[in-house]
Amino acid sequence: MWGYNRLVDLDQTRGGEGTFYCGCDWRWVGESGGRVDASSCGYEVRAQENRAERTEWEHVVPAWVMGHQRQCWQDGGRRNCRSTDPVFQVMEADPHNLVVSVGEANADRSNFEYGVLADKPTPYGRCDLEVDFKQRVVEPRDAVKGQIARIYFYIHDRYDLRMSRQQQQLMMAWHRQYPVTTWERERDARIARMVGHNNPFVTDEQQWTLGHKNTAEGLKSFGETTLASFDAPEVHGGGIRGNRNSKIYHLPEGCPSYDRVSPRNVIEFSSESEAQSAGYRKAGNCR
Repeated sequence: MWGYNRLVDLDQTRGGEGTFYCGCDWRWVGESGGRVDASSCGYEVRAQENRAERTEWEHVVPAWVMGHQRQCWQDGGRRNCRSTDPVFQVMEADPHNLVVSVGEANADRSNFEYGVLADKPTPYGRCDLEVDFKQRVVEPRDAVKGQIARIYFYIHDRYDLRMSRQQQQLMMAWHRQYPVTTWERERDARIARMVGHNNPFVTDEQQWTLGHKNTAEGLKSFGETTLASFDAPEVHGGGIRGNRNSKIYHLPEGCPSYDRVSPRNVIEFSSESEAQSAGYRKAGNCR
């Protein structure tokens, strides 16, 4: 990961783009992590002081979104995918999808979907990141919305992932409203020099339209021409998973049985309230 730091973000620590969600300056400490300068961006700790002080690597497209559509995830979750699935290993480490984040912001984003939330005071001081923990939705600052959209297009296209119609429409809108910036093009070029390919949605070599047909370029070197997965349900919300038989729902974080629901019994909900309204109750072993 240190090679990625040097090639991509080394000159962005002060006076550059700053951390992804908040635009904070930081300084590298050791070979991977960094220390956040909260005063540079007016960041205020919400709850996790230790993580608020450090930088972490954030997957713009969460590991859950990349992994749960593959069989390895159903057989043992993220740990199993890391040890048994070479495609997942490449997806998870793809630097086009990695950004520097304040650790607390990374933790709070979790694997929540991006969306649009009614304007309200943010819990992080002047950092314009809104999080609805009940609905499991995050709205980032405007400065990175376009970049998020183009990363979403890239990951889903390259690794042949399914994206809900609602999420496609949001990302297409952000792509139009927030065009590629000079820094985004430079970042893409630096990553391309390291991994050998650009994000074609940054370089305008590809365009995303509703119902986009994926190229699956990232699967071809592994002998796959399409997604090697079970018939995964389309993801519409924040990943709350219900079991049609037991009428019990599980959260992707803190519920150990989340990955044990049989694919044929899975129903997705966008919020706990939606699951409860449908007659589902939370699993008793959730922490």
